[in-house]
Amino acid sequence: MANSCHKAKTFFGTCQTIYNVFSNSTKRWTVLLNYIDDLTLKSLSATRWESHVESVKAIITQIPQIKEALTQLSEVCEDGKVCRDAKSLIDGEFSSFEFILSLVIWYEILFKINLVSKKFQSKDMLLDVAIQSLDGLVTFFDNYRETGFDKAIIEAKKIAETIDVEPEFPVKRVSCRKKQFDENPNTEREQQSAKEKFKTDYFLVLVDMALSQLKTRFEQMKHFETIFGFMFDASKLYYLDDDLLKTSCLDLEIALTYEKDSDIDGDDLFRELQSLQKMLPKGAYEGAKPWTSLEIMEFTKKLDIFPNILLAYEILLTVPVTVASAERSFSKLKLLKSYLRNTMSQDRLNGLAIISIENRFLSNVDYDKMIEVFASKNARRHHFR
Repeated sequence: MANSCHKAKTFFGTCQTIYNVFSNSTKRWTVLLNYIDDLTLKSLSATRWESHVESVKAIITQIPQIKEALTQLSEVCEDGKVCRDAKSLIDGEFSSFEFILSLVIWYEILFKINLVSKKFQSKDMLLDVAIQSLDGLVTFFDNYRETGFDKAIIEAKKIAETIDVEPEFPVKRVSCRKKQFDENPNTEREQQSAKEKFKTDYFLVLVDMALSQLKTRFEQMKHFETIFGFMFDASKLYYLDDDLLKTSCLDLEIALTYEKDSDIDGDDLFRELQSLQKMLPKGAYEGAKPWTSLEIMEFTKKLDIFPNILLAYEILLTVPVTVASAERSFSKLKLLKSYLRNTMSQDRLNGLAIISIENRFLSNVDYDKMIEVFASKNARRHHFR
């Protein structure tokens, strides 16, 4: 979305510039803190785009205070470049209704995406819950495309009043050129107002890009649902008739087959699920909260008589909803292998990476005992003559 049009690129460049003006000096940061109370400005993350909502939130909720801080900075700062940057922000973006409207639009978009993204990254996230969340996000963008622009203008006008900005779109001078005799005039495009151009060239581009990317991800999730959908919860599994249950088991066998080897046997899985349907307690499939796939697997593990069911649920629960944890593991490398550690061996790098990635286990490690074991194994006795 951020690279889909020029205005989106410059918007986040402006957000980073506002942060850099204050953060590059402790004195300038003190000037900012004299005007704001709650949220400090945040730098844009290079890897986690949904975290941009923190930067946008800090600006949109404190526009009058930040504008006053920039005004003060442009008057008292001794650095000419900083004075020029602060003054250009005051006369440019902080006096532009388009920038305020962009803040409202991006904050609404990023806030919704951030909610779903954080939910996806939870350790107990299940595939069926992820599909529901993604479906809800797609529905939000469909509705936001129709009604979001008008609501964003109303919200932007309220913010513009607090900093004395006229809620108007700048009208650019249209360059006149001589048209050819056989040229078809684009009268509809030429007659668009500045507001309509902003909507078609910026707002709709962002939302359409978000929808296309989300629907691509949603198609992948739907593919998994066609394979494992009958195992998502106890209510779906219990009320499935024998014909559909057998068809689903055979389809699952085909999906988990590579060349001539298959992880499960479809016929055996069907017979095991028939028995499991009769053994499930009544509370597992009735009521507002039926058992999840994780609870069914735990129940199956206690019985210890359904090997195909247990293996199928293990595969289902290990399908990754996101790759956030893997990406964070690789992000540790730039903290470990820096320019000051160029000569680090591969074994040492692997060891430090594992320690950093699995740091939650280190809190339960007895270091004194480890040191004693290490010292006893490496003790050397030399006899000197």
